[in-house]
Amino acid sequence: MSNDNNKLLILDDDALIARTISVIGESAGFHTRTTTAADEFFELVDTWTPSHIALDLVMPDMDGVEVLVELAQRRCRARILITSGVGSRVLDAARRSAVEHGLTIGGVLAKPFAPGDLRQLLADQKSEIVDIEPDPHPDTDRRRHEISPEDLEAGLERGELELVYQPKVNCADSALAGFEALVRWRCPERGVVPPGLFIPVAESSGLIGRMTREIIKQAIDWFATDLRSCPRIGANAWHASLLGKLTLSINLSARSLDDEGFIDFVHQNCCDALIDPDNLVFELTETSAMEDPVGSLDLLTRLRMKGFQLSIDDFGTGYSSMLQLVRLPFSEIKVDKSFVMSASRSEESRAVIRSIVELGHSLGLRATAEGVEDLDTMEYLKEIGCDRAQGFLVSRPLSGEQALQWAQQHLTSWR
Repeated sequence: MSNDNNKLLILDDDALIARTISVIGESAGFHTRTTTAADEFFELVDTWTPSHIALDLVMPDMDGVEVLVELAQRRCRARILITSGVGSRVLDAARRSAVEHGLTIGGVLAKPFAPGDLRQLLADQKSEIVDIEPDPHPDTDRRRHEISPEDLEAGLERGELELVYQPKVNCADSALAGFEALVRWRCPERGVVPPGLFIPVAESSGLIGRMTREIIKQAIDWFATDLRSCPRIGANAWHASLLGKLTLSINLSARSLDDEGFIDFVHQNCCDALIDPDNLVFELTETSAMEDPVGSLDLLTRLRMKGFQLSIDDFGTGYSSMLQLVRLPFSEIKVDKSFVMSASRSEESRAVIRSIVELGHSLGLRATAEGVEDLDTMEYLKEIGCDRAQGFLVSRPLSGEQALQWAQQHLTSWR
C-alpha cells in the first residue's frame, strides 16, 4: 500500500521502460508519475514534489548529468535512483558528480536490470523517505543563499545552533566506538539550514571562531554530562568502562587555526568536564590544512602535544594527500564517502579504499570509513582491516537524546 509521502517520478526516454519502472514502483508502495521529456519532468519536480526520482542518464533533449546539475541548482531533496546502460564506470562517475553537487543518491542500476533488483532497491528506499512539503515561498532557496553575517550572528545570539551526533562502530565487532558531532542551524525563518550554506558565511565574516567554540562547548557538555552520566548507560559498570574509550569527533575549520587562544580554550573545557584529551578527535580536511601550511603545522602539532587526536577528513579527494600525511601529525585517516558509497558495485572504489586503509596502517593511523550504507560494504571493510565505520547502515545523525537511546540499545544488544 502506498502513502502520500512515497512519490516516485520517472524520467526515461523509453516509454516502455518508464512504464515498467512505474509498475514495479507501485508494487513497492509508491505513487508514480512518468515522463519522457525534461521540461515536463522539471515541472513535476516543482509541483508534485516527489520523494524519489528514477533518472535515465541517456536522454535525447537533455542528458542525465545536465538533469542532475539542474536538480542541484533547484536544491532538490528527493532521493535519486540513476539507471543507464552506459557502463559501471560512467555510472559511478555520474553518481559521484551528483553527490558532489549536494544531491542524495538512493542507488544506481545498470541496464538491463532484473525487475527484482529494482523492486528490492525501491523497497529499501521506503525507509529513507524525505519529508518534502511544497514550499509556500518560491524564493526560499534564494533567501537561503543570501544568508548575511548579521543573520548568522543573530542566530548565534539566540542560541539557534544545535548539534546532532552520528555513531561510529568498530568494523571488527560492531562495538560502539564513538560519535561525530555535526552542526545544524535551526532558523525560524529558513527552517533547518545545512552547514554547507552557513559555514562559508561564518568563515568569510570572522564568526567561525565564535561558532567553533560554541560547537565544542555544546559537544563536550553532551559527551561528558549527558552521555557519561546517563542513568540508563553510565550506571552500568561495564558500560562505564567502555564509555571511557569512546571518542567524540568535531570538525575544525581552517580559519580556527588562526585563533591563538583555541588550544587553551579546548583544553580547559576538557579539564572542567573531566574528559581526557585523547577522547576528542578534531577532523580537518586536506584543503583546509593547505590554506596556511605553516600555521596548520604549528597549531596541529600543539594539539597533539596536548593529547588530542587529529583526523584527516575526506582523504583521497584533495591534491596533496600524501604530503599532508607526511607533514602533519594526524592520528586517523578517514576514507571519503564517495569511494565508500560505491564500494559494493565498483572494483575501482574497493581498490582505492583498500589502498587508503593500508597506507594509513603503514603510517600508524587508525582508518575510518564514512558513508557506509550496506552490509556488503561493511563486510568488505572488515575483510581489509578497516578500523571504524559510520554511515546510514550504522545510524543516521541523531539528536542528543536520540543518540543516548541509540547508545543504550546498542550497548545492551552488543554485549
